Amino acid sequence: MNSTLKRVAVACLAMFALLMVNANYLQAVRAENLSEDPRDQRNFYERYAVQRGRITAGGKVILAQSKETESTRFRFVREYPEGKLYAHITGFFSPESADAIEATENKLLDGSSSDLLLRRSIDLFTGEPTKGANVDLTIDPRAQKAAHEALSKSGKRGALVALDPRTGAILAMVSLPTYEPAELSGTDKGKVFSRYDELAKQEGQPLLNRAIRQTYAPGSTFKVVTAAAFLEDDDSRGPTTTVEAPQRLPLPGTTISLPNYGGAACGAGQVPLVFALEKSCNTPFGDIGIKLGYDKMREQTEKFGMGLDLEVPMTVAKSDFGDEEDKAGLAMSAIGQRSVRMTPLQMAMIAAGIANDGTVMKPYLVNKITDSKGDSIEEAEPDELSEAVSPETAAKLREMMVSVVNNGTANLAQIPGVQVGGKTGTAETSDGKPPHAWFISFAPANDPKIAVAVMVESGAARVGAEATGGGTAAPIAKQVMEAVLR
Repeated sequence: MNSTLKRVAVACLAMFALLMVNANYLQAVRAENLSEDPRDQRNFYERYAVQRGRITAGGKVILAQSKETESTRFRFVREYPEGKLYAHITGFFSPESADAIEATENKLLDGSSSDLLLRRSIDLFTGEPTKGANVDLTIDPRAQKAAHEALSKSGKRGALVALDPRTGAILAMVSLPTYEPAELSGTDKGKVFSRYDELAKQEGQPLLNRAIRQTYAPGSTFKVVTAAAFLEDDDSRGPTTTVEAPQRLPLPGTTISLPNYGGAACGAGQVPLVFALEKSCNTPFGDIGIKLGYDKMREQTEKFGMGLDLEVPMTVAKSDFGDEEDKAGLAMSAIGQRSVRMTPLQMAMIAAGIANDGTVMKPYLVNKITDSKGDSIEEAEPDELSEAVSPETAAKLREMMVSVVNNGTANLAQIPGVQVGGKTGTAETSDGKPPHAWFISFAPANDPKIAVAVMVESGAARVGAEATGGGTAAPIAKQVMEAVLR
C-alpha cells in the first residue's frame, strides 16, 4: 500500500473515531440537556403523544383528563372540567412546564414511571398504546365546593385548608384568586406564555397557592399554641387555672405596653385560662410567653410541625416561630405577631393535632394511584408526624376551644346539634392594610372528622365585632364543616 492510501485510511479511521466519540458524547453526556432544550421540537410534540392519566377526587369527580384531538401533530390535549375550582391542586400542563399535581406526579401521569413497567410491558405485548396512570386525590368535592363558594363571597384574597384529623388527608384546599388551568395547558406556545405572563403580573397573584406557599402572621389563632406550651409545662394546669390579665402588659426593656384588642379590659386582672382564650385577651398570653421563655415556646411550635420540610406532594413553605429576640418581642410572638409566620396548612395541622388527641398526622393529597386498567399501584397510608401534646393536654385544649365557640369570639361557627371547637385570629399587617382574619376549628369535638383553617387577607376591615376572624372567617369554616358532616 502506497503512502497516499495509508494517509487516506488513517484519516478515515480518525473521522470514524471522532464520529463515535461525538455520538457517545451526545447520547451519554449531553442527552439530558439536549432533551430539555426548547429548540428540540420532538420533545414538544411528544408531550402530547401519550394519553396522560386522569386526576380525580373521591374516585369519581374528574379534575383533569386528556382528550383526543383531530390534529396530526398534537394527539391529546389536557382539559379541566372544573378548572378554577381545583386550579391550585391540579395545576396546569403547559408546552414546556407543569405545576402542582400535574408536575409532582408527572411520570405517573405520562406513563414513564418505573412503577408502570409491568403495565407498559403488557401493553407492548398486546399492541396497546401507552397510557398514563390515574391519580386519585383525598379531596372531598363537597368540602372543596363549599370552601370555594364561601371564600369567594368574602370578595377578598385568601386560603382555606381542611384536613381529616385522624389521617392527615387533605379534604379541601382553596386559594383565591384562582385561574383557569386550560388557558395554560394549550399547544399554542404564544398564547400560553402570553397568558402566563399576564397572570404572573396581576396584583392578586392568582398563580400563587396561598394555602401552602405563602406564610402570614397567624394573629390570635396562635394563642392555642401558647396555651399548649403553658399546659405542657405543668400538667396540674387546666382551663380553670388563673392567669395574670392586666389591661395593658408592660413590655420589658421598652417604654410601651401591650394592650388587649381595642384597649379593653380582660376581666378583673386575673382570669381563668379558658376565659382568656374565649375573649382572646392579649395580655395573659403575652405574659405566658415571657414567663415560659423562647426555648419552650419554640419547642412547642416544632412539635406541631413548624420548621419542617413538608411535601403534600407539592412543596410547602416553612412555617416559623422566628429567631430569638428580647422579651418584648417574645410577648408579641406569643400572640401570633412579630416574626411568627404560618401557612394556612400549618394552622390546619395545629387544629387537627389538638382534635386528634395531640397527635399531628402528616398531611397528604394523593389517595391512590391506579394504572390505565384500574389496577392499584399505590395507596396512601396515614403516617404520624409528631406528638404535639399529651392526650390530657389535647383534651383541655379541646374543652377551651369549644368554649370559644359557645361563649366567646367564635359564636358564628356554631352548628346546631354539633359541638365545634375553634379559635379566632386578627393578624395586624406591616403594610398599613386592614388586618387578616383567621379562624381554625374542628368538629364534632367529641369525635373530630374535620379540621379547618381559614385566612382572609385584610378580612378584618369592618367595625366592631365583625372586625375579627370570628366575624369574617368563622362562617366560612362553618359552611365547610357542615358540607362534610352532612
